Amino acid sequence: MMKVLIIGASRGIGLECVRQYTREGAQVLATARSDEGLHKITALGAKALRLDVADPQSVSGLAWMLEGEKLDLALYVAGVYTQSGATTPPTREEFDRTMHTNVLGAMQTIPQVAPLVEEAQGKFIVITSGMGSIGEAESSFGWTYRVSKAALNMAVIAAQHDYPKALLLPICPGWVRTDMGGPHASISVEESVAAMRKTIAAMTAKDKGKYFHHDGRVYSSW
Repeated sequence: MMKVLIIGASRGIGLECVRQYTREGAQVLATARSDEGLHKITALGAKALRLDVADPQSVSGLAWMLEGEKLDLALYVAGVYTQSGATTPPTREEFDRTMHTNVLGAMQTIPQVAPLVEEAQGKFIVITSGMGSIGEAESSFGWTYRVSKAALNMAVIAAQHDYPKALLLPICPGWVRTDMGGPHASISVEESVAAMRKTIAAMTAKDKGKYFHHDGRVYSSW
């Protein structure tokens, strides 16, 4: 049975990942920071773990919660969004919240989870964004968010060298109709997750160093 860990699963893409992988027959472990989020995960038949990726003390306990596990797939989905552009300097609070959740959380999680993925020769996939592509930046909208996702991409690709028996890759979910993406986004959360699942399943070692769209296309530039 496939074993899947989903980090940041209280709503949106993360919760839909829980739903689809559980429905597929996988054994799913998933994290949330609130009682409400934990209840949603449990209701879908997954094992719920309390975790706040923006809190280093909380993340430090993740390895203990996962002791003895071998993970075929780990997904880092947690993330926050900011809208302001380069005409407005980010506040310290905005910058810290975004970077702690989108970058530091992943960087603290990888050393704890990647060895468990290596045990199964599995995949550690991080949900990023096309807005983190430097070569495709068309505006400064979401300035701090863009910076955080570009940094996240580097963190994942750099970490790959330390975990050669696992596959670590970033993937963009597309513009998705979630609380973050808004009601006018181009695809539903169900469509996004289904497409990402197909793309992730097809990834092999030859894809190391690539940056994927949800539908399997590869970004031509970082």
